[in-house]
Amino acid sequence: MATVEIKNKKASFRYFLTEEFTAGIVLTGSEIKSIRAAKANIADAYCKMRNGELYVINMYIGQYSNAGYSQHKERNERKLLLNKIELRKIDRKLRDAGVTIVPTLLFINENGFAKLKIALAKGKNVGDKRQDTKEKDLRRESERGYKE
Repeated sequence: MATVEIKNKKASFRYFLTEEFTAGIVLTGSEIKSIRAAKANIADAYCKMRNGELYVINMYIGQYSNAGYSQHKERNERKLLLNKIELRKIDRKLRDAGVTIVPTLLFINENGFAKLKIALAKGKNVGDKRQDTKEKDLRRESERGYKE
């Protein structure tokens, strides 16, 4: 079985990622088939707590061509499956100012289930982003062997 890993590359650029969790997702049949075909995107997605449960919002899962008449909505809210201790911990951390939850990786595990890695995140300002870009460029130059 081919491995599917859909990454959110913007997450580490826009946010300081502090703590990671791995959650299951409640999906329909056509949604899981689209994810296995790598027709998904989590770049604009975010997570929200509602009634003690965690949902991923604005995650794109493309239409599955052989689904028949019952197609799923591409940007539907999807429930995330975490245990109560993790949900309470996330809820406590969300009460801090400026903390949000962003999905970082969507993958299929060895048992064939779709999993979503989420991270508690705090937004970066422009100076932090510039510093990260500068460090990345310096690291790339040192790997190539350039010297000034």
